[in-house]
Amino acid sequence: MTKTLVVGLDGASWELLDPWIEAGELPNLAALRDTGTWAGTQSCLPPVTFPNWKCYSSGKDPGGFGVFWFENVDLAAGEINVMNGGDYDTAELWDYLNDEGQSAGVVNMPTMYPPRDIDDLVVAGGPDAVEGEYRSISSGYTSPPELADELESRFDYSVHPDPLLSSNDERGAEVEAILDLLEKRFEVATTLMDERDLDFVHVTLFYLNVLHHFFWDDEPSLRAWKIVDEWVGRLDDREDLNLVLMSDHGCDATQTEFYINEWLAENGYQVRDTSVDAVLTRIGLDRENLLAVAKRAGLVDTLARVVPESIQQLVPQRDGVKRDRKLEAIDLEQTKVVASGQGPVYINPRFDVESVRESLMADLREVEDEHGPLFTDVYRGEDVYNGPYVDAGPEVVVDQRPGVHVNDGIGGGTVQSGPDRWAAENTPYGIFAASGPDFEPQGELDRISILDIAPTVLAAHGCAVPTDMRGEVLPVFPQDPAVGERAPLSIEDALGSDDGDAVEDRLKQLGYME
Repeated sequence: MTKTLVVGLDGASWELLDPWIEAGELPNLAALRDTGTWAGTQSCLPPVTFPNWKCYSSGKDPGGFGVFWFENVDLAAGEINVMNGGDYDTAELWDYLNDEGQSAGVVNMPTMYPPRDIDDLVVAGGPDAVEGEYRSISSGYTSPPELADELESRFDYSVHPDPLLSSNDERGAEVEAILDLLEKRFEVATTLMDERDLDFVHVTLFYLNVLHHFFWDDEPSLRAWKIVDEWVGRLDDREDLNLVLMSDHGCDATQTEFYINEWLAENGYQVRDTSVDAVLTRIGLDRENLLAVAKRAGLVDTLARVVPESIQQLVPQRDGVKRDRKLEAIDLEQTKVVASGQGPVYINPRFDVESVRESLMADLREVEDEHGPLFTDVYRGEDVYNGPYVDAGPEVVVDQRPGVHVNDGIGGGTVQSGPDRWAAENTPYGIFAASGPDFEPQGELDRISILDIAPTVLAAHGCAVPTDMRGEVLPVFPQDPAVGERAPLSIEDALGSDDGDAVEDRLKQLGYME
């Protein structure tokens, strides 16, 4: 049986790549499209790392596994909690490969920290694999645990770059550290696949999208994509390999920053309490300023070690407070609506949910900037999600227009502005490309769903497709693989848990919870 390597290109979009392909900067990607099969993809809403990497691997939208963004909002209980890999209630495509007696490896996968056991290996990665603020995790990120020592001794492997990129102005050591990580991801994935004779390997290039966010189509991003292109050429030349390229979502240049909780307060949906964060923000004391000073002084690691976490959390971010601290800044008894970033919006069950939702959706559809409406559409949660967890999800979901960043900060005082930290924002439009012995070249397909990839990979390995996967097997085979359907696996016993505070720290560093 032919091996399969899936390369997960976080935040990749044809909108970014097409000009470089046309200019001859990425010849191997161009050749792969010419000789294989490719398409644009549609992500699940919201188009974010959490939950879309799990949408890909499970073949389900968030209603099927219970995680709708980086945080879980429960206004009835008055709680907001950061999510991690143990909160996803679903089996994934590698579980089904294992169940059919095939071996699998997963390298640098977001949504998989803490790592859980599969046959053969898991290396957790992305913004959820953390040890402490501004420090890369140094152990506990692999299954089996001893694999971390092997990765570090053989490959000088690390989960996160050092120094960490945190500004558009940092184009030196911070960018070089990311480029080095991208090379190592490929080296580790291909070496382990060959040495352990794995049937399937997935590898994610998470920090690719960090470059997109800070630089969009500028030189640091192109340098990273030239590394990807070189590896695509090497891998596509292998006759024993099915190569699949895909992304969790796309990206596009940021035009507008929309502070949705500030808008909710301005329009009567949210009532504020005075907090110490608001006072500190007004005098210009925020995390971004303090981090810049600490970096210049070379004190980031020292301060992260010696300053108690509880004290660090008191310093607000420039655009306001996030996560559970949002609830400290509002009067929940009088607040009708609280939003997460980039899409999910929750209605307080203390009020008439349906009447609030009706007026809220109508008002959100009217929000505009100089480029037009901010939202491609505004949905009821139950209209975009399917599965047993729909009732736990947001009542309203906004589909942000490409170029709009929906920021959930409370207390920054601004409703709309131009680009802030990020030069590029996520969009629902990612990429897919496939080439290899088991695939029939089809050229360009119509846009596919991210949910189609897992069933297609399973079909390539002769495995039946679980009945709870919502995607379809793509028409990329010489003949119908006729793999049929099977009952879903339960993954409850395989899911772990971890300290959500550590996860939150990394999300803040990378700008996901700003």
